[in-house]
Amino acid sequence: MMKRTHNCGELRAANVGEVVTLNGWVDRRRDHGGVIFVDLRDKYGKTQIVFNPDYNSEVMPIAEQLRNEYVIAVTGKVLAREAGNTNDKLPTGEIEIKIDKIEILNAVTNLIPLEINNPNEESKENDDLRLQYRYLDLRRPWIQRKLILKSQFLKAVYDFFYSNGFENIETPVLCKSTPEGARDYLVPSRVNPGKFYALPQSPQQYKQLLMIAGMDRYFQIAKCFRDEDLRADRQPEFTQIDVEMSFVDQDDVMGMFDKFVTEVLGKVWNFEPPKKIRRMKWAEAMLKYGSDKPDLRFDLEIHDVSEIGAKSEFGVFKNCVAGGGKIRGIAAKGCVDFTRKQIDELTAYVAKYGSKGLVWMRVKENDEVETQVGKFFTTEQLNELRDAVGAKCGDMMFFIAGPEKVAATAMGQLRLGSCSHQGPPRSEEARIRLDYRIPDVRIQRHRRPLHGYAPPVHQPAPGTPRHDAFWQPQGLQRRSIRPCFERC
Repeated sequence: MMKRTHNCGELRAANVGEVVTLNGWVDRRRDHGGVIFVDLRDKYGKTQIVFNPDYNSEVMPIAEQLRNEYVIAVTGKVLAREAGNTNDKLPTGEIEIKIDKIEILNAVTNLIPLEINNPNEESKENDDLRLQYRYLDLRRPWIQRKLILKSQFLKAVYDFFYSNGFENIETPVLCKSTPEGARDYLVPSRVNPGKFYALPQSPQQYKQLLMIAGMDRYFQIAKCFRDEDLRADRQPEFTQIDVEMSFVDQDDVMGMFDKFVTEVLGKVWNFEPPKKIRRMKWAEAMLKYGSDKPDLRFDLEIHDVSEIGAKSEFGVFKNCVAGGGKIRGIAAKGCVDFTRKQIDELTAYVAKYGSKGLVWMRVKENDEVETQVGKFFTTEQLNELRDAVGAKCGDMMFFIAGPEKVAATAMGQLRLGSCSHQGPPRSEEARIRLDYRIPDVRIQRHRRPLHGYAPPVHQPAPGTPRHDAFWQPQGLQRRSIRPCFERC
């Protein structure tokens, strides 16, 4: 086999005149009147190679056999492309290689069931077929870029924590079952019939042992296993960056995360991170965005209008507030022309989250409010609602009344739904936020939670501070400050 001297994404105009050898996959083959052009691909990129009978006729019989996904080795001379034939979309687009030698390393004998080189980088096949031919699916350049990105990210993670005095310590995968948020996966023991190991949902117990043992800065890229219902961002086996610190307070942990964002995320994803991450109380996030992991890429805040609604003669609003509920509202910018069909779709959408109805109001010319329930409100009350949610001419206002959890969650989903229908576009800018002061979850038997509704997180000692870190649109990690006690 001819061993490569360069990869397929390496050659540039500075290499013109050199004789090189490349190995790779045939990405595309084009026959232009006897001259055959091939895009040769590997994980580093693509290079155009040329089989020209006027240059070397001996390689033509083999070149004519080539089809997509053949694996070949070629040797030839690097030449500059003619003016007008360069490809600005490829780093190697200024050069091509005239081939002197070719060797087929692996031929394709069957029809390729997947489209490897889709120009739009789309996977049109269903997931079952992609998984059946996973080795082909992984050849796709956009899939490989994701794998490479994760590799670069993990390297940066290791570098960051080592440079900040953390120790990378592995914890066991076969362990004793401990009560956590989901069911355990069990592994039967051959040498101990009737006994089982559990796969860890997280290294929770082990890292606390490490803290007690004096390993005050620990991290691990940990495999976790949870037997729970699937979600869009969760599968049975996943990887988390597990970090633990001793002799610190909440600001120390948040400060470390500030550095993590700046030194790791900013470098790997090539964006300018904020010098100081926005810190938001959990209650503020639930009030303004209806979610403890809000999408901040567009400016659309939720407002509490319970006091204004309670003063009206609208029975839905009055009875809700009298019963301890809340009224939440938003101003959907530029959505005054929403059709009845669109409003009905949004009403049905929020009903999935417990809402029993959706009140809408339009802000017309001269900031006049138009609504089907206007007879229950005075003009002053309608104007108060308009000003409270920040609506202007051309906006549509939406209101949801109900128990606080329902009103917050349903309005948070409506916030996203109204934006997807017509509202302001999401910015591509990454938004990072730290949630803190998450309320305790203390549930007594046959009673409601003592602190109203709260997120389903693991409960450390009551009263200890807890916070989440989020990078839009997904959560990054959850940390909490918890006391560790050792019995001597």
